[in-house]
Amino acid sequence: MSGHLTGKNIAVTGAGNGIGRGIALACAAEGANVVVADYGVSLDGHDPSSEVADAVVAEITAAGGTAVAVAGDVSRMEVGQQIIDTAVDNWGSIDGVVCVAGIVRERMLFNMSEEEFDDVVAVHLKGHFTLYRAASAVMRKQESGGSLLGFTSGAFVASTAQANYSAAKGGVVSLTRSAAFALRRYGINANCIAPTAMTRMSENVPFEIEAGAPEDIAPLAVYLLSDAAREITAQTYTCTGSRIAVWNQPVEVREMTANTDGVFTVDEIAERLPVSIGHEEMPMFADLERRMKEMAEQKAAEEASS
Repeated sequence: MSGHLTGKNIAVTGAGNGIGRGIALACAAEGANVVVADYGVSLDGHDPSSEVADAVVAEITAAGGTAVAVAGDVSRMEVGQQIIDTAVDNWGSIDGVVCVAGIVRERMLFNMSEEEFDDVVAVHLKGHFTLYRAASAVMRKQESGGSLLGFTSGAFVASTAQANYSAAKGGVVSLTRSAAFALRRYGINANCIAPTAMTRMSENVPFEIEAGAPEDIAPLAVYLLSDAAREITAQTYTCTGSRIAVWNQPVEVREMTANTDGVFTVDEIAERLPVSIGHEEMPMFADLERRMKEMAEQKAAEEASS
């Protein structure tokens, strides 16, 4: 390791398993002191335990690093504050936060309960807010500023059976972009990673996805937390481990203006909109059709061979 984070104090949520664990271990190996934050819940958010966070702290300590465990529900304001306070109380500052914690409650939109929607949005989206809020309050007073690193997903564009997850992940992108916009003058940068890795959350995906191992996401996270990336902000990067891509920034692409009295009528819109500005195709429609066709062909082949 090259010591890219030497002397920095980093908090990682969801750090007991998968991608979060890989990032916590990598940050420690690169010289950071690490707050390992994980409630240790099952995939659906139940059965909390502090054992997973303690286990990662033990791994870091055994390798000669420094880490402290915090167990709690990141959707609660006091837990977000506790995580940041733990870094400040132990080491004097908080230089970076990485928000990986999440749960899934998969259901078609028309069958989704209020609880299933609220729980997923709370952990993913509010779980980012509680850390961003507590960390930025400290970082803006530090000469060194700091880094906020959110975790979204390519599913923020849309999801067939995880509208709650998709909504939360879209919110993470907007929240992180807002943080970047508001906090840049304080020396704070904010970016998102949309990882694709084989984790507990991806095990039930019914089609093949381009994915690496959970630990393969860590190098990009370490880079975005390091001083080398201080000028990078408001970006969203896809990462599979072997491939990194940057997402576009949302902008208006075409426009039209009213002809009569400065205000559109329904008739004018109906006449002009299809030819003047049209609509933007959603690539996921074609991708979904392709995947469904592949799954049907695979099923047919399996039935034919049995």
